[in-house]
Order: sequence, then C-alpha cells, then structure tokens
Amino acid sequence: MSTPAPHATADRPHPLAILTRRWPTALAVVVCVFNMATYGSEDLAGAVGGMGETLPLLPLIYLMVNQLGRPRYTWPVLGAGLVAVFGLGAQDAVAPSTVLVAFAATLLAWGTVRGTPNGRATFGAQAVGAVLFCGLALAGLAVDPDLGRYLVAAGWFCHGVWDFVHLRLDKVVSRTFAEFCGLIDVFVAVQLLFLV
Repeated sequence: MSTPAPHATADRPHPLAILTRRWPTALAVVVCVFNMATYGSEDLAGAVGGMGETLPLLPLIYLMVNQLGRPRYTWPVLGAGLVAVFGLGAQDAVAPSTVLVAFAATLLAWGTVRGTPNGRATFGAQAVGAVLFCGLALAGLAVDPDLGRYLVAAGWFCHGVWDFVHLRLDKVVSRTFAEFCGLIDVFVAVQLLFLV
C-alpha cells in the first residue's frame, strides 16, 4: 500500500511567515503608497525639488554607517537623517541638500584623515557613490525641472542598484535597510519619470 502524496501546499511557507521575513519589502510598499498619495499630484518642479533635496541623504547614510563600522546603526541613522531633512525643509534659511552635502563632505574628510573601520577599498567605494549621488542631486536641482527630473531620477535609480549590490554583498549597511531602500529608490525614480 502506498502512502498518500503530501498536499501541494505542504512545503510552501505560510504567507505570514513570508511577510515576517520580508518585512522590509512590506514596509517599502507602504512607504511607496504613502509617497504616491503625497507627491503623486504634485507639479514637476515640486517633485524634482523635493526628491532632489532628499537624494543626498541616501549616500550620507552609507557614509555615516561606514564610518561608524556598525551596520546595526543603519536604521537609527536613517531616523536621524529623516528628522534632519524634514526639519531643514520646514525652514527657509538653508536648503536641506546643502546641509546634507556639507555633512557628507565632512564625513569624506574624516574618513580620508582618520581611516575607516571597513578599510580603504570600502571607503573609496562609498566616496565615489557619495560624489555621484550628491552630484546628480545638485545638478538636478540647478537645471530646469524638465531636465532635472532625469538627473534626479537617475540618482534615485542608481542608488537603488547600489542598495541591491550592498544587499547581495552584505556590506556597510544592514541587509534589511538595503532591501527597503532599494525598492523605494527604484519606485521614486519611476515616479519621477512617469507619474509626475
């Protein structure tokens, strides 16, 4: 007598188990829906300005966590960065991107002079990323919004790729953050190109 074949779903994980393991993806989807509701009807200049002002935060998080040498600090650094971006955005004295780029330059100088816990090669990669992403943000903010959208979207999209590379390598930032940030970055790029 043969034993009955197991049910086809017996080996599949429960959807709640998948959601628990993929919580960064679920959180990214929630943030993207909120972002779409908030910025979806915004004019082009406002969307390019808002996303361009925020873009330098992304490499700044990587630089800060790299200098701290502890990926577990990624989420608190993100929280502090978001407070800074929204706080700076609430005043008119200085643009958030100016402060973020200046802070990134300070971290680059610190890493160059004092060294870094993750080694020179990793610091060099983070430095190149910071220059690239901050440069795209500043260039996108400086030109006409019709061109700026492509520069800022390129910055967000390329940073999404950057996140997925770091997720694969399991370097610098926490894996959960790299997954979360990569999805949001790609969505913001798509939003800037096609939905605004």
